[in-house]
Amino acid sequence: MNFPLAPITQRRAYRWQQGLILLVAAGFAACSFAGNTSVAQDAAQAMPAKHNPSHSNTVKANESAEQAANALKPVVYQIFTRLYGNKNQTNKPWGTISENGVGKFNDIDDIALNSIKELGVTHVWYTGVPHHALIGDYSAIGVSSDDPDVVKGRAGSPYAVKDYYNVNPDLAVDPAKRLQEFQALIKRTHQQGLKVIIDIVPNHVARHYHSVSKPEGVRDFGVDDNQTLEYAKHNNFYYVIENHQSQKHQPQNHQAHGFQVPDLPENLKPLGGEHHPLSDGQFKEFPAKWTGNGSRLAKPDINDWYETVKINYGVRPDGTQDFPSLPPSYAKLGAEQHYAFWQQRTSELPNSWIKFNQIAQYWLALGVDGFRYDMAEMVPVEFWSYLNSQIKHTHPKAFILAEVYNPALYRDYIQLGKMDYLYDKVDLYDTLKAVMAGKKSTANIAADQAKVEDIESHMLHFLENHDEQRIGNAAFLGSLNANTPVNTEAVDPHYALPAMVVSATIGTSPTLVYFGQEVGEAASQDLGFGRASRSSIFDYAGVPAHQRWMNEGKFDGGQSTAQEKSLRAYYQKLFNLSTGRTAPALLGQYYSLDAANRSSTEPATGYDDSTFAFVRFEANTADKSSQKLIIVSNFSQTDAKPLSLKLPRQLIAQWQLTDAAYPLKDLLEDHSAQLVIKQGEGQVQIQLAPLSSAIFELKY
Repeated sequence: MNFPLAPITQRRAYRWQQGLILLVAAGFAACSFAGNTSVAQDAAQAMPAKHNPSHSNTVKANESAEQAANALKPVVYQIFTRLYGNKNQTNKPWGTISENGVGKFNDIDDIALNSIKELGVTHVWYTGVPHHALIGDYSAIGVSSDDPDVVKGRAGSPYAVKDYYNVNPDLAVDPAKRLQEFQALIKRTHQQGLKVIIDIVPNHVARHYHSVSKPEGVRDFGVDDNQTLEYAKHNNFYYVIENHQSQKHQPQNHQAHGFQVPDLPENLKPLGGEHHPLSDGQFKEFPAKWTGNGSRLAKPDINDWYETVKINYGVRPDGTQDFPSLPPSYAKLGAEQHYAFWQQRTSELPNSWIKFNQIAQYWLALGVDGFRYDMAEMVPVEFWSYLNSQIKHTHPKAFILAEVYNPALYRDYIQLGKMDYLYDKVDLYDTLKAVMAGKKSTANIAADQAKVEDIESHMLHFLENHDEQRIGNAAFLGSLNANTPVNTEAVDPHYALPAMVVSATIGTSPTLVYFGQEVGEAASQDLGFGRASRSSIFDYAGVPAHQRWMNEGKFDGGQSTAQEKSLRAYYQKLFNLSTGRTAPALLGQYYSLDAANRSSTEPATGYDDSTFAFVRFEANTADKSSQKLIIVSNFSQTDAKPLSLKLPRQLIAQWQLTDAAYPLKDLLEDHSAQLVIKQGEGQVQIQLAPLSSAIFELKY
């Protein structure tokens, strides 16, 4: 466990309305608002549980042992829900929902979920579930139409949420019963023994946010804002307001500016230039709000997130904070101590904090098991301390994953913000990509892992997600070649297998796989707003390699190529090992073999810039028979590597092995080898083919 809490076997009773009473306590009446706030009166406060507050983020043997005893190492399978079940293969650029089709919640049936579970998956991240802005007519169920001038693509970005209290109507067979259909999917997922994760996008919402499904007592974002001010603590948005004072002692003049649609190139014109009654190059918003990425321009740039508006968390325009500071000592305290801290300061919380707690508790009450937070580093860490401690108080085992790209902030967001997991993108992902392209030495892998030694269990590993280029597309590596036109043709994705082995086995943290990755999807088509090399998150589309595996709903690979089947079989074997179910050493300690085999002062071992090796072993035991794994990979696409892999005396002593020959069993591929120990030093002779890896288990 990442944050030890009191043993709780059932979820505590909690009504999402609990947060409503805090709106009054937060000094709501002290500010000027456009309307009155409706507050639920029945809002009893849950009391914090008593438990041991001690928590260490240092990777320790007892933490790994507890993890091995109580849980599998998570494997998260990201489904882009709109694309996953779509059987339509038209893929017309800018195609409509009737032309290109769309996947539904009901397409993810027991057969689909069983195929996912067989991969070794423990958690399913359903991306694009909350109702976001899109181009479609759902007026029959009371949903307003969205203006194409502030919608990216035709199907819309899942990160421009329009209604946090319902789901995307495109995903339902009966849009009027869309929430019930999602609840049925949650139930099916749980019945397969899998956990459910959805997105929360805290930094921004759709420019036209309006919830038609909000529970009684909940107020929409912005409806109570004082729009004459650029900033006010309890405003949910920032406004493009200039403050002028023409003469001394005269009152201040607030000059507001209306929103203007950015200038777009022809290839990104709304709906590809197709006529639409709302597409006129204008969107009425006065005063204009700050754009989601923080742009303060009334007319954002094309590269700004112009379809969204930024949420105000009590950070003034000059960057100073308008909320209590969290003492640094709280980095060493558990979630319940953080919960108690904020319970004592409810009157000082900005309104937006309360609104997002209501949202999180609403989805948890519906059965969701956790969240992936979009662009979490754009929101102050104190807010995360508040929100995550609220979540952990009511749902101690909730899975919390955050998108954070600044390594300097990792420890703050883990220790103070109480995140369970962060993306390991800027270091490990970027390094593995560069190693695959021959741009970096594998020595950088060991260096990256050393950087996060104290927090490695919190660093989620991946090679693909919806933001990144597909491995099976030539652009994935081609983008690293400066001054070279990027080729977006399909390539054999097997070249990434050594990187996947390292990514999935080097740490105790979760592994993420993006649907279609396991069958080598190449995303080689331009589909409208979405461009080749990434599966579009903006357009109605099908995913060809995944559709072949899906085989009209049989999910048996009946249309897959031999290459796609072999790739999936490899992923399945690797991920099932990585959970620790059959390889408990992967929940234990890590020891790098890189430096010992790269040393220029020792005899040559054959180890070079395209090979990488480390060991994993069960922790906190004096039992020689506890599992010990030697993991070695050859990243070269062309050269076989004969290796004389060395295991240092220090490691052999720690393993309590005497001079002898010990057989090794490869759990991943079919390599044969033995560990020979002479004078306390170990050596493994092995021939690794190009793009080959071994996970050797030491046999006694």
